[in-house]
Amino acid sequence: MTKPWRSHDEATAEMLRNDPAFAALYLESVLADGDQVDVLGALRHIVNAFGVQQVAADAELNAKTLYRTLSAEGNPELRSLTRVLAAVGLRLSVQPIVKKPRRTRTPRSPSATAR
Repeated sequence: MTKPWRSHDEATAEMLRNDPAFAALYLESVLADGDQVDVLGALRHIVNAFGVQQVAADAELNAKTLYRTLSAEGNPELRSLTRVLAAVGLRLSVQPIVKKPRRTRTPRSPSATAR
């Protein structure tokens, strides 16, 4: 008998596995707003959705090393990071930062400063 519902974690894991665009947006939003611990946590969620053992094998990494790399204290090398991302169907990308236009002050009229 199948469950009539699934947990939030199960549904999220399924979306991360089956929708690369969703996984990319998730990781991208964390990259934009988070620090290294947040980014590694988000990547850990994605890796868990695919299965750590499978991702480690696909990335040609030791599973224990992968756990350590994605921990809060982890500091992955770029080579490891790109392998892990590739194993879950993602890649790094560089984009320009869109800067907000600076607000310019409007000069005051001579009559406004005389008041």
